[in-house]
Order: sequence, then structure tokens, then C-alpha cells
Amino acid sequence: MTTLVTSKDREEELVESTRPTTPEEVKRFIQKNKIQIIDFKFNDLPGMWQHFSIPAAVLVDYEKVEKSIWSEGVGFDGSSIRGFKQIQESDMLLMPDPTTAVIDPVCQVPTLSLICDIYDPITKEPYSRDPRFIARKAEEYLKKSKIGDMSYWGPEAEFFIFDDIRFDQGENFGYYYIDSVEGDWNTGKDEKPNLGYKPRYKEGYFPVPPHDTLQDIRSEIMLTLRKVGVPIECHHHEVASGGQCEIDIRYSPLVRMGDQLLMFKYVIKNTAKKYGKTATFMPKPIFKDNGSGMHVHSSIWKEGVNQFYDPKGYALISDVCKWYIGGLLKHAAAILAFGAPTTNSYRRLVPGYEAPVNLCYSARNRSAVCRIPMYSASPSAKRVEFRAPDPSANPYIVFAAMLMAGLDGIRNKIDPGQPIDKNIYDLSPEEKVNIKNVPGSLAEAIDALEKDHAFLLEGDVFTKDVIDTWISYKRQVDIAEMSLRPHPHEFYLYFDV
Repeated sequence: MTTLVTSKDREEELVESTRPTTPEEVKRFIQKNKIQIIDFKFNDLPGMWQHFSIPAAVLVDYEKVEKSIWSEGVGFDGSSIRGFKQIQESDMLLMPDPTTAVIDPVCQVPTLSLICDIYDPITKEPYSRDPRFIARKAEEYLKKSKIGDMSYWGPEAEFFIFDDIRFDQGENFGYYYIDSVEGDWNTGKDEKPNLGYKPRYKEGYFPVPPHDTLQDIRSEIMLTLRKVGVPIECHHHEVASGGQCEIDIRYSPLVRMGDQLLMFKYVIKNTAKKYGKTATFMPKPIFKDNGSGMHVHSSIWKEGVNQFYDPKGYALISDVCKWYIGGLLKHAAAILAFGAPTTNSYRRLVPGYEAPVNLCYSARNRSAVCRIPMYSASPSAKRVEFRAPDPSANPYIVFAAMLMAGLDGIRNKIDPGQPIDKNIYDLSPEEKVNIKNVPGSLAEAIDALEKDHAFLLEGDVFTKDVIDTWISYKRQVDIAEMSLRPHPHEFYLYFDV
């Protein structure tokens, strides 16, 4: 995440100045760029982008009959979308947001991409399970709280780019197979020729080519994202062998960052496919090496002033920032029901892989779940990095949950305790006794959310229906389905009993 929240470079200003923001500007943009297709994108509850497309001419024809897609919306079947309506109440509306209009960077046919909000066609009200609506309500609640009028977000969503992935499960078999030309496991493979440049396990951080074979692909991803208004700061290889990468997005307000992160994933996956590779944001695809996290930086501002900065505070943070951290630590287990929302997430959240498993805070200690970056002493740079989420999360929902937990901490002046600046893994048992850990499984996180969600209901940001739907979906689809299937390693452990 950037160290300053005060300026943009000229290229980003040019992109922003040419983006349409109103329906009329969108129409002119369509004509100027000879757009042929309009693509409507929206988010399902677990976090995947969905879409459908219409000819651009349909939008013009719609206007001729004195109706407007901008006010009437576009209908779709909500019963076919994960976490949405049942079949007897399937009709729903998409209301496109003109401020999200960009030329789709993936499609060969000139296509305009529009992100949509979801509405009920009967009540004409926003749909409570629309993740983008939850995020918008969180931003509004911040303003109503008078604690701040803007929050900024900067996720570091790590990912892998592989050359091959195969997986299957049947009644009498189950397997997965991953391959990467960079994989340390391929040092002995006959590649005709094998040139030997394979990052060793846990040694993939920052190597130059030829070890880093993905430099040009990441550069293309970065430049493509900047063209569609996603401000990218840098890219690099990450720690794990086998093609782990990181591309950092500059800070943005909450809803905007949710939009940008979905475009981020979309461009990465499609660029990888263009080169005959595949990208995954699965938290822990590789055994014995680091998983992919999504360290989320956040700060709260009021009238242009960063509320997290205090020149006399520990690591230059204010009491407001400490209380925000207190809220994150208190509600961390419940937050991770959204922030680490897969069974695979908890194969990453284990000691020894730079994973942030300790519920404490520190200025520089990366094993703490909350970190205060010290790259800059600027008041604008002061923020909290919450390190436990991973990129399988729905960004709108996890950012909203984090904000609500932080605001609960500020309102109730929750003390996060003393910072821990030592290597927590080296502490004695006596020193560790008061340090709690993040949940060890998705089931634990879901149980925590069931017990601790009152802070999410404040201001009707989350509704009880959303909480109940999430808990039910995760227990039925993730937890129960995984518990029914034998794991390959169980055969090694138990076949000869």
C-alpha cells in the first residue's frame, strides 16, 4: 500500500478524467469508442463476479421507448446465483453504476463493462444480500458515527500462476496435481533441457529473471489494470516456489476498492490464460511452502485528517487507532468467517510460514495479526495492516466486517493491550500464555460468527438474514462436504491399521 494518501501520478489522473460518471457520459463514451456489447457484472455472496451481456444497440432502443436501464434496471434470475433467492422468488434487478464504466480489458469485441447493484423488483429496494450494498452501508455508517467521513483500503492479494492444474474426486479416488516450470520439485525433471533456475522452497521473494519467469506477465497485468483505472504501485515474485506473485493496488475508498479487487482478479486470471497458464487465489495450494494471504491495510480519515496518526504515540499511532485495533482483535474470529472463508484458508493460518496466527499487534512483527507499517513517518501513511484474511474472501464483505469491528473498538475504547515486538515463535510458554490465536478451522470461525455478530448488525449494515445465510451456506457447502471425503494423506497414516 502506498505511503501517502495525498497525490496521484499524471497517468492515473488522465485515466480518471476520461472515465464516464453519468448515464449521458456513458452513452457518449459508447459512441466514441464504437462499443458493440454492454457487459453487466455483479458479485455473488461468496465473492465471484457474475455477468451477462447485451448488444449496445439494445440500450439505445430502450431509451427510445421512454424507459431507461439506469432507472428501470435489467432483470435476471437470482435463484441461480450462490447465496441469493430461492426459485419461487427468483426475479431480481441489476442497476448499473455509470461511475464503473470501462472498456473491458479482456474481450476482443469492443465491450463496455458496468458493475451493478442488485435490487428487488417488487419493493424497488436494494437487496440485503448484495455484497456491494453491504459495503456501501458500511461507508455510510462510518459517516453517521462521526468518527470519520472516509476510510481507505489497500489489500495485498497474493496469488499463484501455474502451468498445469488437475484435480478430481470420485467414490474410489481423489487427487490434485499442480505443476510449474518454477517449482522446486522439478529440479530433477527432464525438461529437454532443464536449466535449473527453480526458486527453492521459501526463497521466492524478489529473485530476478531467470528464476522469476513471470516478470513480463505481471508487467502486462499491471499495465492492463492501470488502463482500466485500477492504480497499481508495484509487482514482484513472492516467497513460495512454483510461481507465487504479488501485485499491489494503491489505496481507495471501501466500495471502490471492492470493485477494483474484482477487476484485479479478472485481469490476472485472463492474462494468465492468454499465455497458456492458470492463476489461482486459493490460499494454500502448495504443501511445505507459504500460502497466499491478503494483508488488508486500512485507515480512517475525518475532514482530510488521518485519525490514526499521533506523533507521540507508539509507532506514531493514536488512541483511535489503538481502539480500532482492539476491535479487530476482539472480533477477529468472527471477521475471519468472512476473511478466511474456506477450509483451505486454515491450512495457511499455521505457525512457521509467515502466517499471522497471533491475536496481538506490533510495529514490525509479521507474525502478529495486526501490524503498523513503519516505512514512512508521514501522517498520511499511518494505517493498520490486518494480516489474517486471504484472497478467497469477498472483498466487499470482509472490508465491511473489518470496518464495523474497528468502529466497535473505537466506540467502546477497547484496549488491545501492549504491543509485542519480539519474535512470538521464540517466546517462552509463560510469555505466550496470554496470546490467543486465530481460529484453527473454518468451523471454529463460523461458530465464532454465530456467537459474535451484534457489532455487524449496527446501523443495519449486515442483516440477520445475511449472517444466517452465510453461516448456513458455509456449514452445508464447505464444512460438511469436506468432512465426507477421505484425504489422500489419511491412506498413508491409516491404511495399514
